[in-house]
Amino acid sequence: MIACLAIPGFELRAALRSRPSLALRPAALAPPEGAEPLIGPVTAAADQVGVRPGMRMGEALATCPKLVLVEPDPAGAERDWEEIVRRLEDSGFAVESTALGTAYFDTRGVERLYGGLEPALRRALAAVGTHWDARVGAAARRFAALAAANVARPGQALVVSDEHTQEFLAPLPLRLLGLEERRRQELESLGVKRVGQLAGLPGAAVAERLGPDGRSAWGQARGGKRGRIRGRRPPAEVYEVLEFPEAVGNELTLRRALATLVERAINRPERADRFVRKVALSARLVGGGSWRRTLTFRDPAGDADRVRVALGPKLNDLPAPVTALRLELAELTESTGRQLELVRPEGAELQTRLKEGLRQVKASTGGGAVSSVVEVAPWSRIPEARALFVPRDD
Repeated sequence: MIACLAIPGFELRAALRSRPSLALRPAALAPPEGAEPLIGPVTAAADQVGVRPGMRMGEALATCPKLVLVEPDPAGAERDWEEIVRRLEDSGFAVESTALGTAYFDTRGVERLYGGLEPALRRALAAVGTHWDARVGAAARRFAALAAANVARPGQALVVSDEHTQEFLAPLPLRLLGLEERRRQELESLGVKRVGQLAGLPGAAVAERLGPDGRSAWGQARGGKRGRIRGRRPPAEVYEVLEFPEAVGNELTLRRALATLVERAINRPERADRFVRKVALSARLVGGGSWRRTLTFRDPAGDADRVRVALGPKLNDLPAPVTALRLELAELTESTGRQLELVRPEGAELQTRLKEGLRQVKASTGGGAVSSVVEVAPWSRIPEARALFVPRDD
């Protein structure tokens, strides 16, 4: 069975850990600096008075004048989610993290360890803890597991058998399919408001009207693919933190602090002379909240100057003075050098560049982002049915 662990509104919950009293009041996650003024996840009290995620800030404040806007804390959310994933891995689960607050794992390898499917799911919930109100769904298909996790109550493990998958999905709302808002509104204007109604339509008609996204949503509405869970590679634990005695907003001071962090991180013995593929720079802001940026190198870096020069422009995005800077070497290469050859066979250089490019894309976008096109029905009149995207493991 494929299991999905979900924590709705995870970013808001992470931001409220330092202000737990707001969890019982109408509150919503404020939009990031420079983004469109749409609020993020909301608390239960805000939902009761009519405030919904994705509302414009002005509309939300008009609906609830007492609404508290919570500054986002992306760096804290990343650390909290990493801690949750590590606790699941320590319990024996091979976890595939797709987003903050959503992770998949396969139960076949741990059912014998914990004495069955439901005990294994309860062990996963216990590993997360009661503070996050996590819920778990399990099914034979990936999307059905995600839907079950979204339907389950906090602390509940909901199991959906394969023969009852479509029956379970039929009454659920379309928002679970991940369609664009305009596509969802288009379907609702046509009278299609539930997953079961979409599943009952001909696939060719859906693909013709909505394109590839609609075809994918139609497949999910019918249960989705079985798929396969790919456990992640453990991330590198190399980071450096620099605390300031008072808030700093001067660019020269911040660049000097960044140079110090890079020098310390590159010289850490845990790096073991491996090259740096991906770095993350985060800061704690003076007004509360945090700031975080990531950078993936096209060619892995092994010297401090290159990392410092690449991260320097990121400091211009800081929205406020900072009280601390943190640099994390998020992903390192396996090799510690490059072996040169006297004579290389024809095509070897192209293959090397291709593999390096694939590793770069995976480091930047996560697992499952690189796929190969495999023809399955080249005779089909529907372009979307002629080929499938198959994730690459190499």
